[in-house]
Amino acid sequence: MTQPTNTHSTYDHIGRREDLSDIIYDVTPTETPVLSAIPKVKATSTKHEWLTRSLAAASGSNAVIEGDEATTDAANANVRRFNYTQISDKVARVSGTQEAVTNAGMKSTMAREMEDKMKELKRDVETTILQDVAYVVGTDTVARKMAGLSTYVITNVSKDSGGTLATGDGSDAYTEGTARVLSEDLVEAALALAWTNGGNPTMGVCNAFQKRKFAAFSGSSTKMSDGDKRKVTNNVEVYVDPLGTEIRLLPCRQAPTDKVFFIDPDYFAFATLRTFASWDLAKDGDSNRKQILVEYTSEVRNEKAHAAVYDLTTS
Repeated sequence: MTQPTNTHSTYDHIGRREDLSDIIYDVTPTETPVLSAIPKVKATSTKHEWLTRSLAAASGSNAVIEGDEATTDAANANVRRFNYTQISDKVARVSGTQEAVTNAGMKSTMAREMEDKMKELKRDVETTILQDVAYVVGTDTVARKMAGLSTYVITNVSKDSGGTLATGDGSDAYTEGTARVLSEDLVEAALALAWTNGGNPTMGVCNAFQKRKFAAFSGSSTKMSDGDKRKVTNNVEVYVDPLGTEIRLLPCRQAPTDKVFFIDPDYFAFATLRTFASWDLAKDGDSNRKQILVEYTSEVRNEKAHAAVYDLTTS
């Protein structure tokens, strides 16, 4: 059969709203587990400074003569450490018409753009905190940059013999050696160094590839099968080494692919000179612009509190 004459169908109608869902399905990863876990502090200058100190080494010869005059021990010296603040931003621009029309999935295009830009900015910040990059002091023509975590963590490190550690003050980066497969021995070696030096890391940060390696450790996981639900579990959320150090493993999409960090959150902080904020920018035509910005750095309060495994294969 054919359609009767003069029937007004959807094929003829002009102005019919598209069958477009009012839900926008966004699968972009936005989690920032490290930024969420560490303390937040206030920076008061573009050069953010803090003090670290260590106890004297333990001695088995600490014996004094009865009645002897007391001898003053050397004071534990403070070591000044610093990092520079970095400015990161995102800018959204929406035409006047686009903001005025009715849009599927949102009341305001600008509001949606700013929501997205905030998520993107937080991911950029987390990537910057964890990357292996030395600080840049900055000039009128060169952007100031903060130093990443591996430029400070140099004591409790498992690395390839060909790798060269950074100085430990943020001024230079780690020089990579030959890549190795992440193993339980490498992890235990780094955590044993931390334990020996008084560290107590509780948080393990790694990307998906290295997280899967933990699941393959001989003593770390048990595969469980639920016959009724047909579910197999092969996951390691907490790793405990032979010394009893308990590490909560956090898969992080922004983590370096060739490193695993073991962090004590009490000794690693996110410092902001200017916290996340947004504002309108001056109009220069038939559009609106907004900027979202943060000025920040990290504070590695004592690098001996942390541990790391460097020089890892990534595939």
